[in-house]
Amino acid sequence: MSDDSARRTSLTRRTLLTGAAAAGLAAAAGLQPAHRIPAGSAAATLTPPPDFPAGIPLSQQAFRNWSLEIVVEGVWTASARTPDDVVTLANWAHQHGYRLRARGKGHTWSPLVVPAGADTNRTVIVDTTSHLTAVSVRGGNPGSVTAQAGATLDRILARLEESGLGLATTTAPGDLTIGGVLAIGGHGTGVPTATENPPSGSGFGTLSSLVTSLTAVVWSAADDRYVLKTFSRSDPDIRAFLVHLGRAFVTEVTLTAAANTRLRCQNWYDVNVGTVFGPPGTGGRTIGSYLDRTGRIEAIWFPFTDVPWLKVWSLAPSKPLLSRQIDSPYAYTFANRVTEEMSRLLGEIASGGGDKTPVFTKLAMSIVGSGLIVTGTWDVWGWSKNSLLYVEPTTLRIVEAGWAVLTSRANAQRVVNDFYSRYQQVLTAHQARGSYPVNGPIELRITGTDPLDGPLLSPARARRDHPEWDTVVWLDFATYPGTPGAAPFFRELEQWIWQTYTGSYATVRPEWSKGWAYTDSGPWRDPATLDGSVPAAFDEWRTARGILNSYDPARVFSNTFLDTLLP
Repeated sequence: MSDDSARRTSLTRRTLLTGAAAAGLAAAAGLQPAHRIPAGSAAATLTPPPDFPAGIPLSQQAFRNWSLEIVVEGVWTASARTPDDVVTLANWAHQHGYRLRARGKGHTWSPLVVPAGADTNRTVIVDTTSHLTAVSVRGGNPGSVTAQAGATLDRILARLEESGLGLATTTAPGDLTIGGVLAIGGHGTGVPTATENPPSGSGFGTLSSLVTSLTAVVWSAADDRYVLKTFSRSDPDIRAFLVHLGRAFVTEVTLTAAANTRLRCQNWYDVNVGTVFGPPGTGGRTIGSYLDRTGRIEAIWFPFTDVPWLKVWSLAPSKPLLSRQIDSPYAYTFANRVTEEMSRLLGEIASGGGDKTPVFTKLAMSIVGSGLIVTGTWDVWGWSKNSLLYVEPTTLRIVEAGWAVLTSRANAQRVVNDFYSRYQQVLTAHQARGSYPVNGPIELRITGTDPLDGPLLSPARARRDHPEWDTVVWLDFATYPGTPGAAPFFRELEQWIWQTYTGSYATVRPEWSKGWAYTDSGPWRDPATLDGSVPAAFDEWRTARGILNSYDPARVFSNTFLDTLLP
């Protein structure tokens, strides 16, 4: 078999595995460990860690990220039952030269937990999802929720709803741990309209900006050991922990929560993409017009199709006449399943049949259109979480790149149009060469910024020198694993993004959980971006790095990638 044929076969197998996992046929190979071999078992193939703390469960497991592109077939994994267990593990790791990596649900693309191909012989992953899951809610106006790192957003939001509380925005998947979401500055979509008076405690930036206190495992010089330390929002050092990229281990957080709201979500599938993403000032049903009208919009558009899927939320205290009431999340069941035809087409694309891409993307969008009708979900209404949460673990796994563009509300449409126009230009040029590097959607979300006293490393952090930049346009675009030519396409667009949005009307930062720093070989590799563009995009990069290093000088909570990014 030639090298090219072997490569194509490998890509096809990986894509089909991805499709199977998305369809729920290989769930154990997705977000959950593929195997669990207890320490001491004859089946274990790894050398046991020396003098491992007694009483803390330890097993050999496989680690696999969301897109199955980072796969470590064997790594020691401990199951911390209490925050004190994490302290014990940290002191053990420090004494024996090991590193600890916190693991949540694994819904990430970037190598913040474990880089691909990394030597994990002296690494122990710490599972937070088995025991560190406690949630408690305090009522009030605003109220608050305290959750351990392994609690999922599904559980947190359900508990908040029981107490009449909620979050103004949240991530689309709910099967994410709060520890993981806060580590990377997870976000939803939405900003208040000009006439809106949000409930006290509402937040429209990242979820990290809602944190009022947190507890982390940190080095204490006075005690000469790692200890638990609680940081309040008034402590300036907390700003480095609010988005820490895995350079810390947070065990518990408290977030403010506002009075819950009822939202209507109208799903549109009838506006031409050239109108939605059109130039500013052209009128019609643009992203900007929806932003002005309701403040809450998401656009999902597949290349080679004519219309995007628009999700438009609006405040609705009582049920609109034509809306369908939903009392639980994940109403769009059609979007979380993979058909046999989709899997077949993805296999052909990965095998070199890129010309099948327009057929695949048109199929994907037709499923949206028919799915909204068949399930009766084109117009839904209910408590906030029920329409805000809609991505289940069974959805098809994609490779997604992402950036956060800070700009003024008035220039949001300009950001969208500039990006869409360039995306189309690059896509057309590749198509002319017979290349089809992208077959996944563009996803656009819009939020507010995080305050200056908030997380130092948040992609949505406000700029002190540009207070008029009060809006964040999140630019994400995707393809499916194994698509030939994807990395060069992503690199070309990323270089344009850095050049275009670093100027007089906007600035740009990476979305930490997605792909960025592309070379023609893949993401997170470009030295000029890692060492130059990224640090320069954050006005207090050195401050954040210094704080994190001071609380973990031995770099117990790090890996080889973070050693490069945050030395």
